[in-house]
Amino acid sequence: MRPTLLLLLILCLSPLAHAGVVDAPASQLEVSLMTYGPGDIYWERFGHDAIEVRDTVSGESIAFNYGVFDFDQANFILNFARGIMAYRMDAEPTASDVAFYASEGRYVQRQRLALDDAQKDRLRRFLLWNVQPANAGYRYDYYVDNCTTRVRDALDDALDGALSRQLRARPGGMTYREQTARLMSNQPWLMLGMDLGLGPFADQPMNAWKEAFLPMVLENEIRQVRIGAPGSERALVADDTSVVPARLVPPPATPPELRWILLGVGVLWATPMALPAVTRRRGARTLAAIVSTVFLLFAGLAGIVMLGLWTLTLHRSAWGNFNLLAYQPLALLLVPAVWRLRHAGRPMGRFAPRVAVVSAVACGVALALHLWPDFPQRNVPWLLLALPCWMALLACFGRRHD
Repeated sequence: MRPTLLLLLILCLSPLAHAGVVDAPASQLEVSLMTYGPGDIYWERFGHDAIEVRDTVSGESIAFNYGVFDFDQANFILNFARGIMAYRMDAEPTASDVAFYASEGRYVQRQRLALDDAQKDRLRRFLLWNVQPANAGYRYDYYVDNCTTRVRDALDDALDGALSRQLRARPGGMTYREQTARLMSNQPWLMLGMDLGLGPFADQPMNAWKEAFLPMVLENEIRQVRIGAPGSERALVADDTSVVPARLVPPPATPPELRWILLGVGVLWATPMALPAVTRRRGARTLAAIVSTVFLLFAGLAGIVMLGLWTLTLHRSAWGNFNLLAYQPLALLLVPAVWRLRHAGRPMGRFAPRVAVVSAVACGVALALHLWPDFPQRNVPWLLLALPCWMALLACFGRRHD
């Protein structure tokens, strides 16, 4: 247990504690949303935030956040792969948090909230209950139960639902997939892998409440929220202060356009794969076998991973992935067939041609499904990558003579 957390718990339990965040009158408390901008490391790309409670008399200031996890916990890697991620709440002196994020070049924004005394006291009591070891842990989910949704929900509870009512009435700007691709675009290979693995859940329509799973979205959205009784409404954000400016390059405002990039890669990949259909040269067939093997290994292994994420894990954002129509484990069984094609110059048996036909048709059908406006998954780029490759294999396996 961190010393600051232990100290806070002692203060909670001690009737003789000095005045401060724990027992100061609500009238002398200030509550702020602290937002920490994206970092350079992949787990920092989504940013972070905390609820700051400050006693204006003693000067004590504590930042409550929900982003603590432990690499050393039992079976961490296995549980992470299965989607069982144990996170917990923590409390730190605000100055310590600010110094850490400033040292990483990440921006820090403080938004002081115009809560009345009853709302401040209600929020404080909840945070002090939540930070106790028996209550601090929770099952983390990237999109629906993370360090920001917990902050959002705590504020909403203190405001008797005013935050959720207003944010649910506003449309979101992007989907989970688009926000993920935008924020991870500085690490293209990781971004592409995540995009391939995301299923229909990541493409659901969003309102501002859902999209506030991101700290930067919540920071922006609460600037428009108003609270209080009709006729005496006030802005939720009483003061908006940049504590530390960003020194890192900010993420792009929009996600990368992958359709034409992956189509171009697919055409380039498929061109040497189709060589046995147009030439008898042994060198060309060898090149085709090598390139085809790379594609089939990629398609087969990607299919195994996607199938495993769907059937063996709690990563619901990866369930029901329609990319399985283009990338399936069956592709691995075609690797021997492309080498027999290289040696014999013609297909051997009916299995490989049938698999190529089914795969090409499935990929084409998946692409055609996007003509339906309500199709649940936006995976056109990955279909455009796979379709030329399956068509090339179909052309080769469909030959009847050398």
